[in-house]
Amino acid sequence: MELKPGSRWKSAVCDAQMVVVRPPNTGGTLQCGGAPVLPQADATAPSGDVDAAHANGVLIGKRYVDETSGIEVLGAKPGKGSLAFDGRPLTLKEAKPLPASD
Repeated sequence: MELKPGSRWKSAVCDAQMVVVRPPNTGGTLQCGGAPVLPQADATAPSGDVDAAHANGVLIGKRYVDETSGIEVLGAKPGKGSLAFDGRPLTLKEAKPLPASD
């Protein structure tokens, strides 16, 4: 699995789709819903069940990060499965506060 910036991926078990914003600094597997993700070009339809431990969902337009590996992923289409990298759940990246404009 080559996770390059701009590469598009989809979940194997739900409708979620994502784009890699920043690649990991180590090798590993991006997962959604407890299963490895597939390249967006893969014609396979989502099948199977989302693992209950990985069912927090993916939100469109939100960024998810893993501090250990440095990977950053953008949600491109919502889905029921949540994202993980090598089994570690990705966390929602908080927006940076804007400076005051006074």
